[in-house]
Amino acid sequence: MKVHWSRLNRKVHYWSALLCAVPVLIVILTGLLLLLKKENHWIQPPTAKGQKGEPTVELPRVLAVAMSIPQAAIQSWEDIARLDIRPDKGLIKIHAVNHWEIQLDHRSGEVLQVAYRRSDLIEALHDGSFFHERVKLGIFLPSALILLVLWITGIYLFVKPQMLKWARRQKQSS
Repeated sequence: MKVHWSRLNRKVHYWSALLCAVPVLIVILTGLLLLLKKENHWIQPPTAKGQKGEPTVELPRVLAVAMSIPQAAIQSWEDIARLDIRPDKGLIKIHAVNHWEIQLDHRSGEVLQVAYRRSDLIEALHDGSFFHERVKLGIFLPSALILLVLWITGIYLFVKPQMLKWARRQKQSS
C-alpha cells in the first residue's frame, strides 16, 4: 500500500485543527489580553509610586493594613497569595487570594491603591490551570503539541507546491 504523504498531511492538518480549536482560541484570546495588561488598567492595576528609600514597614503592619481593606477580605496570612516588594517604586503590593490588590507605601504603610487584579485570572485561563491541573496537562499541553504539528504540516503544505513549481521551471529552462 502506497502512502500518499500529501493526502495524509492534509487529513492530519484538518483533524488536528478541529481537536485543538477551543483550547487554542482560549490561549490566543487570553494571550492578547495579557499583552495589553500594562496598558489596560481593567486587566491589571497600574503600579503606584511610594517614597524612595529603604523599606521600613514591618510585616505585622502590612497584615493589619491589608485586613482593614474590606474588598480584599483578608483575615490572616492565609488570605494573602503573595507580597510583591518593589524598593525601586517605594511600594509593597499585597495580592489577596480573591484577586484584590492593595498597594502600600513601603515606608509609611499608607494605602496607595486598592483595585481588582484580573491578570492572574487571565493567566490561569491562558495556561489551563483555571479549569484543573489535569486540564492544563491533559488538554492544553496536547493542544500546544498539536499546534506544533499544525505549524509543521502547514509549512509542508505551503512549501511542497512551491518546490514543485521551482522544479518544473528548472526542468523547462534546461
